[in-house]
Amino acid sequence: MPTSLPRGAIYSIVCLLFAAAAAPHGACAQAYPNKPARIVVPFAPGGGVDITARILAQRLTERLGQSFIVDNRTGASGMIGTEFVAKAAPDGYTLLVGSQTTHAVVPALYGKVGYDAVRDFAPVTEIATSPLLIVVHPSLPVKSVADLIKLAKSRPGQLTFGAASGGTPHMAGELFKLSAGIDMLFVPYKGEGPAIADTIGGQLSLIFSNLPIALPQARAGRLRAIAITSPQRVVTAPEYPTVAESGLPGYEAATWFGLFAPAATARGIIVKLNAESAAALGVPEVKERMAAQGLFVVANTSEQFAALMQREIPRWAKVVKDSGIKPE
Repeated sequence: MPTSLPRGAIYSIVCLLFAAAAAPHGACAQAYPNKPARIVVPFAPGGGVDITARILAQRLTERLGQSFIVDNRTGASGMIGTEFVAKAAPDGYTLLVGSQTTHAVVPALYGKVGYDAVRDFAPVTEIATSPLLIVVHPSLPVKSVADLIKLAKSRPGQLTFGAASGGTPHMAGELFKLSAGIDMLFVPYKGEGPAIADTIGGQLSLIFSNLPIALPQARAGRLRAIAITSPQRVVTAPEYPTVAESGLPGYEAATWFGLFAPAATARGIIVKLNAESAAALGVPEVKERMAAQGLFVVANTSEQFAALMQREIPRWAKVVKDSGIKPE
């Protein structure tokens, strides 16, 4: 017959078994990161996604003692880089900074993409949000949202706005058209730079432009700003009313930027990345640096970010469907 074990020995064995079961989660998070990690940006350098990723990567490198390297993998409206991360090893060393373009608009616009925006990713945190400024050519008899709607109704299909197809400036314009019940002609561009240059030159009537790009042009008098697309006025441009307070209640269109990991990444790593990102982004110097570029820090929990995704995906899918836009 087997020898019975003392009660104390049995207790020790049980504790060891529980510790062994818990070890992968705790040890994994505790040891992470122990080598360089990369943050994939699915767009070209210099845009909002890239700027946001580089600021976060620098701060995470400083805090965690391992390099977080930005890797620009561009093409196909962000699909190439986003799919790359969706299929990467879920070990915390390949991350993504995405936006509503990659996770809400592109899947609705193209129908079939190489990733599932919900199932293939673990949301870490919403990093920041960036509103748009509606600016018109000074020759246009428009000084307010009400003026713009009135003019567009008197000239159906004649007013033009331009942007990269499927990006936030494009979708903000489509949402404006649907909300106001007007018809404006969308002109596709390869990027925001050429579109705002043509607005200044008078080839376009107006543009829904990212704040850091549009604000200097408005303050220099080259364009006339009429409203900002965020739900509240922003501290860096308080002189401009929101679209919502200017006659379109409920209107809101801002770019959000978020940190994602592949779906099967250990919960401990997600928790650690969330906490370190929040600490990195919560420094006043970082907030000021980002605000100067029209980026306003959010740094919420992974659960709050997941809830945002659940709202944003059907919201922008509806705009794509109702506007009838097609991939360019």
